[in-house]
Amino acid sequence: MPVAAVIPAKDESAEVTATVDAIRVVDGVDLVVVVDDGSTDDTSRLARDAGACVVTLSSNRGKGAALTAGVLRVAEEETRAGLPVGTHALLFVDADLGGSAVNLAGLVAPVLDGRADLTIANLPPQATPGGGHGLVVTLARTGIERLTGWRPTQPLSGMRCLTRAAYDAAQPLAAGWGVETAMTIDVLRAGLHAIEVPCDLHHRVSGAGWRAQLHRAGQYRDVWRALLARGYRGTGR
Repeated sequence: MPVAAVIPAKDESAEVTATVDAIRVVDGVDLVVVVDDGSTDDTSRLARDAGACVVTLSSNRGKGAALTAGVLRVAEEETRAGLPVGTHALLFVDADLGGSAVNLAGLVAPVLDGRADLTIANLPPQATPGGGHGLVVTLARTGIERLTGWRPTQPLSGMRCLTRAAYDAAQPLAAGWGVETAMTIDVLRAGLHAIEVPCDLHHRVSGAGWRAQLHRAGQYRDVWRALLARGYRGTGR
């Protein structure tokens, strides 16, 4: 089964070229789609120059919408190539991984050989501290565990490989930063199998400034909304 990588990107001109270059050499990947989610820099041009198919959104629509747009482009490319829609497994990749994205190969094998329907990357400690207090991670982890019985280590990890059956089970993708939490719950509730895989990946962390705090507040809001939509009320299941 071939693999299509989908990379949502917002103002990632600094790393998108290296990320695309690294993903293109991962075994099984024969299609790379970058979704420029309302960037104001050269993300689209650089991604295209690096060999990716590019979807350009006119305004920032959030991660869930960007991933959906990317998978739609994968379907279009499959049809153009005369392949049935759904031929590819899907590999979701954060755009700021740079060269470390080559280490996502470990996520692909368990999906292709049938050991998992969804694989989630566990990252090592990053070179720069994130500056947060783990509130969003704790909310996502607790919500997933209470709703499914499975306790993930890194519930917000955006690096994931999944079958089309798993992707379909997660439809429609949750809005914004709630997409990973919602996806995990929906896939597990569909009776499919998810595993975490250690991957040596490194990306830009949010930091501790006011912009970072706003970012984390938005994450908390979106994760909470995704959990509420799936029956989470903060206690019990």
